[in-house]
Amino acid sequence: MRTGTYILRRVLYMIPVLLVLSFVIFMIIEAIPGDPAQIMLGQHATPEALERMRHSLGLDQPWFTRYALFIGRLLKGDLGSSILSGRTVLSELGEKAPATLELSIFALFIAVTLGILAGFISAWKQNSLFDYIAMFSSLVGVSIPIYWLGFMLIILFSLTLGWLPTGGRISSLIDFQSTTGFLLLDSLAAGNWTVAADVARHLLLPSICLATVPMATIARMTRSSMLETLNQDYIRTARAKGVKVMRLLSVHAFKNAAIPVVTVVGLQFGYLMGGAILTEMVFSWPGIGRWLLDGILGRDFPVITGGTLFVASIFVLVNMVVDILYVFLDPRIRY
Repeated sequence: MRTGTYILRRVLYMIPVLLVLSFVIFMIIEAIPGDPAQIMLGQHATPEALERMRHSLGLDQPWFTRYALFIGRLLKGDLGSSILSGRTVLSELGEKAPATLELSIFALFIAVTLGILAGFISAWKQNSLFDYIAMFSSLVGVSIPIYWLGFMLIILFSLTLGWLPTGGRISSLIDFQSTTGFLLLDSLAAGNWTVAADVARHLLLPSICLATVPMATIARMTRSSMLETLNQDYIRTARAKGVKVMRLLSVHAFKNAAIPVVTVVGLQFGYLMGGAILTEMVFSWPGIGRWLLDGILGRDFPVITGGTLFVASIFVLVNMVVDILYVFLDPRIRY
């Protein structure tokens, strides 16, 4: 089977997965207690007004009819309107998503870079002082709650040392119009280094906080996978032939040890999207996490549905990319 056919098959697999995903999310939202009509009209609405509102929202129809209408709206790109704000969910999602994606991508970059480097060196220097310190640190990193770590980082680097801001995406004194919603990318593209530096300062603490658990997981997986690969016969043969250590580790060993690491990285991106909710609350980050939490507290069902479906779809997309990367790491997978 050629690479193109393999990639096409993986892309087509997304269709049934997304359909099942939409059904699960729809049924979970249906199970949430609360009446959207009551929320929109208030506690003092008359029964006649509530009945008219339920009819206009389609709440008086069977669940399978509502699900069919829900899928039809999704295919048109219509996620409904927010009960609390009255704005379309798609427009609000377009405003909030870049902030969360920027935070998650930056955190993933930190986690992958430092995690793979720590795991790589730990496997190379097995049972050394660095190995013990790195693995102990990774165990601590997995165990620390995100919200507690976020508060500790704010106390140390913001309140005590005064090096970094306590929260937000950009200083209130800076007036910068972003075209895509990705402030760091837009400021770099515009050549505005002052804004880019300010955005990076605001991005650093929440990214470190969010990257801690994935970085620890990636480090442990990299070390484990590298140690298993280093004990293979072809590695011993390469050593006997006099292959240089760095080439042996980076070309022969790491390429074959990378598949489990890539799998973990894909799964950790989903964790980042979910963990961003707590991080955004701690650092006052105006992203999907805070938006979803406000929707849950306000029983804003269209917001909950649209936000959850977006996060889940990103997770499915990332895992599809991971499946495609397998082909380039091990061509045998395509057959």
